Amino acid sequence: MRITVHDSPRALTFQLEGRLAGPWLRELEECWQNALAGPHKPVLRVDLTGVTWINAAGKACLAALHRQGAEFVAADCLTKAVVAEISHGPRPDGACPNGNGECQP
Repeated sequence: MRITVHDSPRALTFQLEGRLAGPWLRELEECWQNALAGPHKPVLRVDLTGVTWINAAGKACLAALHRQGAEFVAADCLTKAVVAEISHGPRPDGACPNGNGECQP
């Protein structure tokens, strides 16, 4: 897992690459807490486009970040489904956001 932080005037983005699991969850949480401890509270974004796998603990970590105001960027169907579940609760109609096996742009 690689965590790259991009600080721009509009948002602080955590770009994640690889497997979101194990000790990397603690590292992500520490980066997040450090960002929240600063004097200004930027828009905090988590870019999941480079994530290849998310385990249950990774999903729980993302849900906690969402509750603290995180925005997510996702590209593929499975990652979009995880984000949809975190943001709106579990979807009974299938893995992809529109329920028919295709992702909406």
